[in-house]
Amino acid sequence: MSDSAPVLTIDGPGGAGKGTISRLVAARLGWHLLDSGALYRLTALAAVKHEVPLDDEPALARIAASLDVVFVAEGEATTVLLEGRDATTAIRTEQVGDAASRVAALPAVREALLQRQRDFRQTPGLVADGRDMGTVVFTDAPLKIFLTASASERARRRHLQLREAGVDASLSSLLKEIQARDARDMQRSVAPLKPAIDAITLDTTRLTIPEVVDRLTELLTERGLASAT
Repeated sequence: MSDSAPVLTIDGPGGAGKGTISRLVAARLGWHLLDSGALYRLTALAAVKHEVPLDDEPALARIAASLDVVFVAEGEATTVLLEGRDATTAIRTEQVGDAASRVAALPAVREALLQRQRDFRQTPGLVADGRDMGTVVFTDAPLKIFLTASASERARRRHLQLREAGVDASLSSLLKEIQARDARDMQRSVAPLKPAIDAITLDTTRLTIPEVVDRLTELLTERGLASAT
């Protein structure tokens, strides 16, 4: 790990566009990418696979500490292998997302994954996507962003994604799930979802993806963290 490598943290609630924005910024700059949410989703998926209850904190922490995971970068896309099998699609389901939110509220699980996340910090730089990247994992990051959007807009985006994937889903149910997950993430006792004190909050409700990517690369350039592209 290189503690001197610059880090851009992108935190925020689910559906704000963190994943897409993070991938595109990392690809544009040639930086490494940390999808911290994937680690929690993989922990949840592994727990379900091995029939470990989602309230068994010690067992879940052991799973998190020994996750057999490989991230295979393919251009702007990433294939995720869990125990040698492709889990890229499985970890993006609403069921796994809900389970991951529950698992992420457990202090022992968060502690087990902390160093693993910090090890992603490598030159030339890292884009870290999550919910506590700026507040807990990379508190010294020179640029911290908190992406947000209205709950209704985030539900609309998720509904569109599912429809494009051929999955039938209720927009009203998605909205309720997002609101419940937001409440759980913001109210948990360890690393609750909130902007870092020195974070820049960016509401993406009425912004396009290219507009957000351009804004973030501009901020990095202005701070001397990346070259103009």
